[in-house]
Amino acid sequence: MAAILGKKLGMTQVFREDGEVVPVTVIEAGPCKVTAVRERERDGYAAVQLAFGEVAEGKLSKPELGHLKKAGAPPLRHLAEFRDEDLGAEEGPKVGDDVTVGAFEAGQRVKVSGVSIGKGFQGGIKRHNFGRGPVTHGSHNVRAPGSIGASTFPGRVFKGQKMPGQMGNRRTTQRGLEVADVDAERNLLLLRGSVPGSRNALLEVRTDG
Repeated sequence: MAAILGKKLGMTQVFREDGEVVPVTVIEAGPCKVTAVRERERDGYAAVQLAFGEVAEGKLSKPELGHLKKAGAPPLRHLAEFRDEDLGAEEGPKVGDDVTVGAFEAGQRVKVSGVSIGKGFQGGIKRHNFGRGPVTHGSHNVRAPGSIGASTFPGRVFKGQKMPGQMGNRRTTQRGLEVADVDAERNLLLLRGSVPGSRNALLEVRTDG
C-alpha cells in the first residue's frame, strides 16, 4: 500500500493528448519522513507513521521534538499512521526513510481522507435533501422538518433523527479517485475530481483496494 500526507493547493484543469479537459485537484504531497513503524508482534497491529509539514521548532513540544529527532527528521507539524496488515518488518519501510510522490503513478486508484469544508448550521432541506412543504393556501410548513416523533409512546424524539444542525467540518473519505499525473520534481499529485477539505487542508492519500 502506497500512502502519503499532503496539502491541498486547489483545483485546475489539464488537457490530455486527445484534447479531453480533465478537472484535477493539486496536492502538495510529501516528502514525508517515516517516524515510526508499528509491528504486529510488538504493537498488535502493522502500520507506518509519517510526518509532514515543516514548522518552527518553537511550535512543537519537547516530546514531539525528541520523537522526530530520533527518526532524524526536522520539526514537522503533522503525524499520521497508515495501517497495512500486509506490511512485513523485512520488506517494509524503515524509520528515517523518505516517502515521496514517486510511490504513485498515473492511472492508479486512491482514496483521500480529510476534514470537509464547514457550512455552518443548516436546515433539513440543505443538510439532508428534504423536500419542502406547500407555499400557498396559508401553509406555515414551507421549510420546516415536519413530524419528528410519535405520540404518547415513546413520548420523546429518538436519537439519530435527521434534523437541522451543523453541516460539514467532519472527517470524510473520498474513494475511487484516479491519479491524473505525478510531478515528482515539485512533489505534486494531481487527482481527477474534487477531494475533501478547504485550501491548505491536510490530506491523507493512500491506494484504494
